[in-house]
Amino acid sequence: MNYPYTIDHPDNWEIGSTDNTMAALTALKAYENGNVAECVKYFGDSVRLQFDGLDTKVSNDSLKSMFTKSRAALKNMEVKMDDWESVISKDKNTEYVSLWYKELWEDTKGKKDSLVQMDDLQMKNGKIVSIDQKSRKLASKKM
Repeated sequence: MNYPYTIDHPDNWEIGSTDNTMAALTALKAYENGNVAECVKYFGDSVRLQFDGLDTKVSNDSLKSMFTKSRAALKNMEVKMDDWESVISKDKNTEYVSLWYKELWEDTKGKKDSLVQMDDLQMKNGKIVSIDQKSRKLASKKM
């Protein structure tokens, strides 16, 4: 194809592992349910985090501490999954699971909020080693 933009490896992906999809979804479900210890079992020894305003690499222990603090600030949380996809590069060296979902929560002070999330989770040996998260606020009114 003669695409209007160029990248190093166009059309480089094939359908990936359902085991990776299961690991990614199970980790998110454990976090949703407030079980951070179970959640971090699906992460590698070190994890790169790319969130709004954050780009860092942390140990699994630091991730657990971070997730424990963020989850403790929530009274409840709900994930409404829209879609997911597991892919692997044609050279079989890079694997991702992408998740598209809505996240709704109430904090411990009773404030409710929500986001639309898109996570690209890089997988290595069945573990999440990187999260690249994009999010936007849900519109309060439909136009």
